[in-house]
Amino acid sequence: MHYLTVPGYTGSGPDHWQTHLENTYAGFSRVIQDDWETVDRDRWVARLDETVRGIDGEVFLIGHSCGAVTVAQWAATHRDSRVVGALLVAPADVDAADTLPAISPQAPLPTVGLPLKTHLVLSDNDPYLSLERGLALAETWGSTVEIVPGGGHLATADGYGPWSHGAALIERHSGHVLEPTQGRAPLV
Repeated sequence: MHYLTVPGYTGSGPDHWQTHLENTYAGFSRVIQDDWETVDRDRWVARLDETVRGIDGEVFLIGHSCGAVTVAQWAATHRDSRVVGALLVAPADVDAADTLPAISPQAPLPTVGLPLKTHLVLSDNDPYLSLERGLALAETWGSTVEIVPGGGHLATADGYGPWSHGAALIERHSGHVLEPTQGRAPLV
């Protein structure tokens, strides 16, 4: 099993939970966008597709914020039976009238069921996605869902560096136990 993290707007820095997963467990890599500051829906989805196609064997996707949106957009328009599921954490509501101008080019969010198993992690106080909208997306996409009380955007600034619950979710939804890695240089 290969685990592919998909960061969002500005990327995931050295203290982000995605980076900690990459540095802690074997079998992880990251989608690398050409420009983390310029969200481009078509380019970001194409880069995810290119990265997935370059991986041998089964793949489990792990998206955060605009990265979760990228995963949903990819899943709505692409098919690859090797992708067994995805963890979508705090997707940004790029369709909202008050969304950040920098991420609005990623609109629209998919309005169809996603053809792979997805688990959506929401917070009841995310400034970039209301709980009501998040629950509606989970229903539309066919995702299982859980709510983290007071989790904010589930980002580094909200205290989500090392996140053991995230690792447990990946294990539960991928059906595989994560293997610790040792002696690996940190990814940033």
